[in-house]
Amino acid sequence: MAKLLMAMSGGIDSTVAALLLQKEGYEVIAATMSLLPEGRAKTCSNKEDLELAAKISKDLGLDHRFIDLQEAFTDQVIAPFVEAYEAGFTPNPCIECNRLMKFAALYKIREDLGCDYIASGHYARISYDEERGRYRLLKAVDQEKDQSYVLYNLNQEQLAHTLFPLGKYTKEEVRQIAKEAGLVNYNRKESQDICFIPDGDYVRFLKEFTGKTYRPGNFVDREGKVLGRHEGIVQYTIGQRRGLGLAHNKRLFVIAILPERNEIVLGEAEDLLTSGLVADRLKLIITKEELSEKPEVTVRTRYQQKEQAACVSRLENDRLELRFREKQKSPAPGQALVLYHGDEVLGGGRIIRVLRD
Repeated sequence: MAKLLMAMSGGIDSTVAALLLQKEGYEVIAATMSLLPEGRAKTCSNKEDLELAAKISKDLGLDHRFIDLQEAFTDQVIAPFVEAYEAGFTPNPCIECNRLMKFAALYKIREDLGCDYIASGHYARISYDEERGRYRLLKAVDQEKDQSYVLYNLNQEQLAHTLFPLGKYTKEEVRQIAKEAGLVNYNRKESQDICFIPDGDYVRFLKEFTGKTYRPGNFVDREGKVLGRHEGIVQYTIGQRRGLGLAHNKRLFVIAILPERNEIVLGEAEDLLTSGLVADRLKLIITKEELSEKPEVTVRTRYQQKEQAACVSRLENDRLELRFREKQKSPAPGQALVLYHGDEVLGGGRIIRVLRD
């Protein structure tokens, strides 16, 4: 009997995933990550969630482990999140949590426990390409719930030892499975926020976490003319229009953040259009040679965003430059750029620059 380590959050998705794998004959060990100390912030691994995960694991007859990752989560996810905002980026901590907590820390624990696989309740699919001799990461059947965007960092070794049992189901089917099984969390509401900032007020979180008061500075136009004062660069992101506190005869948007000068550049809607992007920290699931052979790919720069056609114009070291077929609204530097070919995830990276030409 194959043994696996199940990332058990206490939510409906991880619970149904564990149930399905158990029914398939796997020996399932449930692992719940404790990410933040009590009192720092309400998180996805707070006391209530920990207790629910333990109860559900007991109901399913699973061996259940609490995994203390508080220090690692603070150092590897929260601290870089804060640093990114201070550098004028808009980070995506969910991607880093998946990369460093679920598929690095838990993956190592899987090995220590002698498990064959790690599993989670992500909506994505994995298949093996016999012809090319490698694993493929694919979108979920339920396009509305597809989570492949946050999983592009997975490498061949991890894909070979990972299971996503929900990838072939819709969310409604998962709820029905949970209801029919009498699971206590079948109608539990899902959180849509960053788990360690449940109220969505990331500025408050940054101030509380760092103890800093962020310095005001100037709003400027593209020519450098001062338009007014901002309240600290961490409070703004590319494309933002509301909350600027400026009276102007035109609709203005944040089009650039310049931390070295403590300035926010404002412009009109057309100033947000970009012809291409540059990304660093490139991670590919396919090979660079295979990517170079694809004349056109599709690109997602936000979670569940409609993909846009583009071509890779440069690929070197850990950087990638691409050009869109048609100009797009500029994403925020710091967000992930994920490459697709049909349903297959090719890889991705972190956006560091937008191209206006």
